[in-house]
Amino acid sequence: MRVTRLDEREWRARQEAHHARVDAWIEPHLERRRRSQTHPVEDFLFSYYGYRPSRLRRWHPGAFTVLAGAADFGTGYVAVPGGQTLDVADLVARRLDSITWIADLMRRTASRAGQFGCFGMHEWAMVYRTDEIRHSSQPLRLSPQRVAAAVEERPLKCTHFDAYRFFTEPARPLNTLPLSRELQPATEQPGCLHANMDLYKWAVKLSPLVPGELVADCFELAWDIRAVDMRASPYDLRHLGYEPIPIETAEGRTTYAATQREFAGRAAPLRAELIAWCDRLSSGR
Repeated sequence: MRVTRLDEREWRARQEAHHARVDAWIEPHLERRRRSQTHPVEDFLFSYYGYRPSRLRRWHPGAFTVLAGAADFGTGYVAVPGGQTLDVADLVARRLDSITWIADLMRRTASRAGQFGCFGMHEWAMVYRTDEIRHSSQPLRLSPQRVAAAVEERPLKCTHFDAYRFFTEPARPLNTLPLSRELQPATEQPGCLHANMDLYKWAVKLSPLVPGELVADCFELAWDIRAVDMRASPYDLRHLGYEPIPIETAEGRTTYAATQREFAGRAAPLRAELIAWCDRLSSGR
């Protein structure tokens, strides 16, 4: 087993840098919550995934790392000569099924070619022919009739179940794939914005066994993806500083597909790193 030892100055510096980085996302969210306000882009990751901000803020060095000089570092840590480390054997034993499932999903996702022809129509399918608008506090930039026409103009090509499950009932039959939770490992692909956003979810589920910096990297990617997700939606968020990507036009679709490819490129090394951690945890090395 390869074990890394961090001296106290090094791990405290990493911890402080992590706090400074994530506080830029967390503190505005908490301030809005104190004022009973919400933001459709910047609060989404906290509400949709349901993880407390404190969980993102909590820094961990990851498995197989000794924190020199640490004492009482928290749940899951045990004392070793000169410091503390995670009780990896216990944590992995209790989470092995989850670690195996996450690794399999990510590995199968990474093995497929990215698809870049969905144009973010999932948000449109969520408001298709309904009076129950999901983000009802935000205006639509197109009439319901024009939204419906855009949805019906070309087949819906969503491959992500957790987006598909929010489709309106009339929209679901328009999707080219029948999606379900059971089929998720067979349909996820690396071009999907939501599959790449979910890397944050998998990183948190693997925490504290993966480094806090990796969790923050995945959150940052998800944060950037969410902004594009809503810019390409039928909502008008210009009052919040988000210029639309008008995917109802050829130019908008070109812009969206290029951005989608960029996100896929950013997600690939993060997915690979998470897979590597799963493999290391499963093997105990």
